[in-house]
Amino acid sequence: MNDRQEMLSGTEAPPEHLALDVDRLAAFLAPQLEGLARDFRVEKFKGGQSNPTYKLSGRDKSYVLRRRPPGPLLQSAHAIDREYRITKALSEIGFPVPRPALYCEDEGVIGSAFYVTEFVEGRVFWNADLPGVDKAHRTLIYDSLNDFLANLHQLDYRALGLETFGRESGFTARNLKRWCTIYEESKLEDVPDIDWLMKALHDRLPNNEPTAILHGDFGLYNAMIHPTEAKVRSVLDWELSTLGNPYVDLAHNTRAWWEPTGYVEGTATTLVGLDLSKLGIPSMESYLERYCRRSGISAIPNLKFYLSFVQFRYAVMIQGILKRASAGTNANRRIVHTQDRVAAIAALARRTLTAPE
Repeated sequence: MNDRQEMLSGTEAPPEHLALDVDRLAAFLAPQLEGLARDFRVEKFKGGQSNPTYKLSGRDKSYVLRRRPPGPLLQSAHAIDREYRITKALSEIGFPVPRPALYCEDEGVIGSAFYVTEFVEGRVFWNADLPGVDKAHRTLIYDSLNDFLANLHQLDYRALGLETFGRESGFTARNLKRWCTIYEESKLEDVPDIDWLMKALHDRLPNNEPTAILHGDFGLYNAMIHPTEAKVRSVLDWELSTLGNPYVDLAHNTRAWWEPTGYVEGTATTLVGLDLSKLGIPSMESYLERYCRRSGISAIPNLKFYLSFVQFRYAVMIQGILKRASAGTNANRRIVHTQDRVAAIAALARRTLTAPE
């Protein structure tokens, strides 16, 4: 199977290492969730690789369950409690996120902490070029993504009671230090460009950065698009959300424009090398300009730094996936990553940072 959309869409029976004790779960959930009797069906969503995600299909209503994966985990990873907190706050003001129903920290129920949200009907596109979508709708979908992120970054986090969701200063320096630590904990072999980047990025850290609510991994793949309309209906996977520098969030959102192909073996999944004008998809420069207009700024300061930083961070994320795979705790075993890919993205980050102005 080569098509990424087919590979990562829909549900399947949970693999043995991620199976749930359905009887125990039903006894816990049925009294608390409307429309979910004890005979609900459990399926695992194919997409995603960090926190295993399941569809609970009842006779009258469906829900989604997100859990921490089993097995040994990095202390700072898989923060589903933070996912629950941010989606609850955003849903209460009508922001397009799944509405949370409950959070359970009792590991005795299914073996790890989890939370449950409403099930949102829609489309998730795993291919950045949106195959099967007409040109006009591609333009509208990318514009809706841009609009969501700009609006998120302009929310008053204090008014939402999220002033303790992260620190209000020093985000990028702290984030860089954290990802350097994650790399040291996850690496399977040395990557010289990552070693170089850890120092070079530290030496170029920006001053006086703004603070906003960050999604942390925003992209087309985490957006639920309306079933029939070309607009974002809900945004998923808030595991990495926090307070911090919105330009880091924005730079990460540009991933489809620079990510090397080969995320899934034999399949091109990014926008690199494509005729974007013909497809109706904006260039990265145009996308950034739209964000600036929506945010009331003329340009992104230190853009080269932010792009390099998120490329470095992405290389470390992949290293973490490889580490989990080696330990047998990766939630999605379809994703194909290699150590060579870590090195290639680290090299890209170094080229980005050292490119002439």
